[in-house]
Amino acid sequence: MRAIKYLLAGALVSVVSAPSMAQDVKSQIDAITKVVKANKSNPEAIEDQVKDFVKENKKNGVALAGLGRAFLDIKDTVNAKKYAEMAVQRGKKDAEGYILLGDIEALNNDGGAAATWYQQATVMDPQEPQGYIKYASVYRKRSPELSVQMLEKLREIDPSYPVDAEAGHFFYGANKLDKAVEYFGKVDMNQLKDNYLTEYATAELLLANSKKSLEVALFGVKKDPRSAAMNRITFYNYTDLKDYKNALKYADALFNKSDSAKISARDHQYYGYALMGDSAYDQAIEQFKKALELNSDLNDVRKQLSDAYISKGDFTNGLAFYDEYLSKIEKPSVPDLDGLARLYAQQAASIDSMNDAKIAALKKADEIYGKIATESPSNKMYAAMMRARINSQLDPESTQGLAKPYYEEYVQIAQTEQADNPKLLIEPYLYLGYYYILKEDNATAKSYYEKVIAIDPQNQFATQALSVLQ
Repeated sequence: MRAIKYLLAGALVSVVSAPSMAQDVKSQIDAITKVVKANKSNPEAIEDQVKDFVKENKKNGVALAGLGRAFLDIKDTVNAKKYAEMAVQRGKKDAEGYILLGDIEALNNDGGAAATWYQQATVMDPQEPQGYIKYASVYRKRSPELSVQMLEKLREIDPSYPVDAEAGHFFYGANKLDKAVEYFGKVDMNQLKDNYLTEYATAELLLANSKKSLEVALFGVKKDPRSAAMNRITFYNYTDLKDYKNALKYADALFNKSDSAKISARDHQYYGYALMGDSAYDQAIEQFKKALELNSDLNDVRKQLSDAYISKGDFTNGLAFYDEYLSKIEKPSVPDLDGLARLYAQQAASIDSMNDAKIAALKKADEIYGKIATESPSNKMYAAMMRARINSQLDPESTQGLAKPYYEEYVQIAQTEQADNPKLLIEPYLYLGYYYILKEDNATAKSYYEKVIAIDPQNQFATQALSVLQ
């Protein structure tokens, strides 16, 4: 009975002593770290204490690595490396020395060398998670795939480690958004850290997955109603989804009810979008102007200012801002020029009588389409059609035949480039038929209406015209 008693007592002592010893090493490391940091500018003052620490822990790799880390904390990489190498020599199965050597190389911006030491740490002590985590961190931007592979090894020894969340974070940092949302999507949102939740919502937003991004953002807002990041993403998503009432609600939350919100030019721009959607044009203009005040390089805001002014019927300011928008572009695209021409045509349409202002607007539109035809031969057919329609408005009775040369040019191009789509010719043929009736050249007029019937036998205009010309 006495033998069993002593055996149990010995087992109890061994169970208690291991954590006790570990705790003692930790307290020693904490103590020497305070000493090293306190004497950062006077290293000679602690030489004896450091020697005593090394002597007492000469076979303890964990303690020696702790001493080295104290020196690394004050950016003394020489002594940090000295004690890290000592730790590796005297505690070969301890990961701490290898991790410290990796941290030193990382501080020297040598990611490859750092990764080598971190990987060695996982080999020497497969149960220590820091080697896996730090290796993964080194490669998270350069090769998030390698990082995730290492984290998967960590999952094998520690199933509780949030591998999927970290993988999502790594892929987000590497701007591989599709992979980021894939991994974030595997995690219960309740288990995601706040900044990871923000990354998840942002990645979905940037991928134009507005509904999913909104779902994540609303979850974040519920957790923290005063989160600037989550209010912003929610606001952006509702705007993109054209739910302007809710967009304005969260715009107010961002601008007025969020903690430490740094309002950006893009925030003002989005606020303008939402207000435009709610037909609050004057307020939208105010927000767009604030966006430009904060960032004059946001040239698309000038275009949006143009839209806002046009929407309220102010063509003077609308055209002025569109011209300013084009002036910031080295070579405006065909859609850009087409947009300006359409604004002039829209201005003309807003004027009931054929006065000087209407004529000037139509001529300006015609001029722009002429420029498109000259500078972009591939759009010559489109430009010809637009010029024909504009000149038809300048000559509503068709007596001057202002549209005639452009419809004829359009027909010539269409017959060559769009021969398989004869319906494109109906509009110019109907105009030319009517033009020749006015010129009392019935034979030519009849020929054009017959061409229309050949394409569209049920065309009422051509049928009626031919009945008169018979």
